[in-house]
Amino acid sequence: MSGSDAHRTIETVWRMEAPRLIAGLARLTRDVGRAEELAQDALVAALRQWPEEGVPRNPAAWLMQVAKHRALDTARHEIMARRKQDEIGRDIDNEGPAMPDIDEALDDEVGDDLLRLIFTACHPVLPKEARIALTLRLLGGLTTEEIARAFLVPEPTMAQRIVRAKKTLSEAKVPYEVPAGAELGERLASVLEVVYLIFNEGYSATAGEDWIRPGLCEEALRLGRILAARAPDEPEVHGLVALMELQASRLRARVGADGEPILLLDQNRARWDRLLIGRGLAGLEQAQRLAGTAPGPYLLQAALAACHARARTAEETDWQRIVALYTVLGQVTPSPIVELNRAVAVSMADGPEAGLALVEALAGEPALKRYHLLPGVRGDLLAKLGRHREAADAFDSAVALTQNARERALMQDRAAKERAAGA
Repeated sequence: MSGSDAHRTIETVWRMEAPRLIAGLARLTRDVGRAEELAQDALVAALRQWPEEGVPRNPAAWLMQVAKHRALDTARHEIMARRKQDEIGRDIDNEGPAMPDIDEALDDEVGDDLLRLIFTACHPVLPKEARIALTLRLLGGLTTEEIARAFLVPEPTMAQRIVRAKKTLSEAKVPYEVPAGAELGERLASVLEVVYLIFNEGYSATAGEDWIRPGLCEEALRLGRILAARAPDEPEVHGLVALMELQASRLRARVGADGEPILLLDQNRARWDRLLIGRGLAGLEQAQRLAGTAPGPYLLQAALAACHARARTAEETDWQRIVALYTVLGQVTPSPIVELNRAVAVSMADGPEAGLALVEALAGEPALKRYHLLPGVRGDLLAKLGRHREAADAFDSAVALTQNARERALMQDRAAKERAAGA
């Protein structure tokens, strides 16, 4: 195998195995930052040895073996090592060095280890931005550069954010475990929030040149499915996975040939992924069975997405049901954004004038002051009512607020058309 082939293989193996490797090492070290360092050491060793010696038969087990030996060496020889490193050394000695046993242990523990790592990376002791960055770094397999680019911050800024997050977890002595009892519910909400924020950033990017980032959606879905497999009795976990699958089913239809946005009612529904829709609807049914008469916000949002998924054409959409679901969602999780979405649904069910009245009532909401979709929705409803000049002004306001280049171009185009219509 040539050096370039070996390096491509290493990159592929790393992308696939890094989360499992870090999760397994974190179980041994009880330190997420240290686990990542050990995994990186193993990667460096692979880059040095595999091009010369060939790729081992079991690359994942090889990487784990090297990382564990490194951990043991550190525990034994660093004079200023923390006391817990003695425990690391004992744990590693007890597990034995045989490669088949390591691989078997990885297979047995991988789901639990990944679940522990998710809960650790999403611990409430960290700010929301740090949780997202650390989750993408450890479980999404993204480099610091890729994460920085996704969230439009300089790479050094993102690197500092990730370093601070790992340091905070270490200093707070956050236990590497899946919490139990009442704490599970509190922590699970944090985990689900981070996973969905990652998905949303992929589904509708807040800034940058691209309107969607499918890679982020895929990572969020992968994390959600891990959670669903390990928390099978939690309705909101299944609700979130169903919601993400139903929304992800539209990704291919959301952009045109040149990357331009295509809005929901204009999409070619033949391009929607029927397999994902089927999975999403099945997950929604499971969530509903588990939730009974107390649906949570992710389940309700999945039910909303299902209304669109079931409609073969835009005209078949059950807008009255969507209005009813948004009404319940607003009661479960009161939010001006939920009310804005409800106003859109009302406009589709009862006409643009009814929807505009609700939108105008939201004009003074502080949370929507910088939200570009408020003037965007207002502009759309004014256009439908033939108030073209007012619509153009509203779209201009949306242009000034959006940071996404594709969405800005869409709003600029709408403003120009309305201005021309009102001339």
